[in-house]
Amino acid sequence: MVRRTKEDAQETRTLILDTAEQVFREKGVGHTTLAEIAAAAGVTRGAIYWHFDNKTALLQAMNDRVHLPLEAMHQALADMALADPLAKLRESARGVLAQVANDPRSRRVFEIFSFKCEFVGDMAEMLDRQRESRRDCLRDLEENLRHAVEKGQLPAEVDIERTAIGIYAMVDGLIENWLLDPESFDLVETGERLVASFCLGLAAKR
Repeated sequence: MVRRTKEDAQETRTLILDTAEQVFREKGVGHTTLAEIAAAAGVTRGAIYWHFDNKTALLQAMNDRVHLPLEAMHQALADMALADPLAKLRESARGVLAQVANDPRSRRVFEIFSFKCEFVGDMAEMLDRQRESRRDCLRDLEENLRHAVEKGQLPAEVDIERTAIGIYAMVDGLIENWLLDPESFDLVETGERLVASFCLGLAAKR
């Protein structure tokens, strides 16, 4: 009985999170109340507050179920071997773009935080998490580029900091543009080609 109760509680929590993704995406975070999410999920408001203290806690839990794209890129860069830094960079970027293109949940959550959420008041801490993720990703990109210079793949005079910012902005901007109109271009193929061209352009400066 206890096990079933725990399973039921987990199922309810998952249902609430799944429903919140849909409602936030349709109405925006600021225009959605927890009562509306409860009604859409077919649960009581008490069930919502049993699992989540407030809307911010719900959003944090929703975010914890996925790695937002640039968080995923940070992890990919940290996990991959450094034998070929530029190949590592291209593969990590491709993996992030493929995650957004092929994983509906990641796509929904990224869209919510990009277009359907205001980072004010209690939501400011969510913006802090995104800033931290950005710093982590830029740090890993810079490390990758330094290794590429050490291995002779890039010229010694390359501006590491600005190049990392350029790559970050390219990947992030591609995702945001694609989300506005997913039928307008192939995110993975286009992104892969652009990142490869960017890296070739850097190498050609030697």
